[in-house]
Amino acid sequence: MAQHRVQCNDRQKELLLFSFSRKVPRRMTSLLELKEIFRNADAVCFDVDSTVIKEEGIDELAKFCGVGDAVAEMTRRAMGGSVTFKAALTARLGLIRPSWEQVQKLISDHPPQLTPGIRELVSRLHQRGIQVFLISGGFQSIVEHVALQVNIPTANVFANRLKFYFNGEYAGFDETQPTAESGGKGKVISHLKEQYHFKKVVMIGDGATDMEACPPADCFIGFGGNVIRKQVKEKAKWYITHFDELLKELEER
Repeated sequence: MAQHRVQCNDRQKELLLFSFSRKVPRRMTSLLELKEIFRNADAVCFDVDSTVIKEEGIDELAKFCGVGDAVAEMTRRAMGGSVTFKAALTARLGLIRPSWEQVQKLISDHPPQLTPGIRELVSRLHQRGIQVFLISGGFQSIVEHVALQVNIPTANVFANRLKFYFNGEYAGFDETQPTAESGGKGKVISHLKEQYHFKKVVMIGDGATDMEACPPADCFIGFGGNVIRKQVKEKAKWYITHFDELLKELEER
């Protein structure tokens, strides 16, 4: 009996050692596979606020309209994933109530600041024949302005649309847009795959709504160059803090 127990323990040890030896390379392979997907992607989709640009567009709009502090706290909760995106967006816009004129003046007087390296990265992706899209929970008019700065066609922009009355006063937002709700970015990516028959799509962003878009995205890259979201940094298999890291990946192969 004693000898039999020793044999079983030895076998268990062998299985544990085998399992451990298999797990370690598998983790490393996972990151290598993500990098391979990125280098050979059909399309790369970027979040905009705190990713392509340094700011959170809605926070800048709130500051411009005099309700900055209250809205910034709502944004932090939304990006951390503690409330649904649509609920947070509705509450924030209900406080801001921006007019058409205020939105246009924000863009002209305080244009969004591009994150260092993004222009070069988008250019390099285009050179490789990779299509680039902006998928944002921000506002179409602001995101289209950003797209023009980095040579992305406005047709490749998916964002929320503000609505205004004839006199220019705030009238709400288009709640039918997929980007107006949690899981919306994933819906956009599913649409892109179906429309363009993309096989490999990468999503890059700083927030929980970006991370949850994978799947259907085939690879998610967490970005912490402007702000670090703890939940995203802990869960993302690939996390970067500067776009030069991605440029280097493209240049090395």
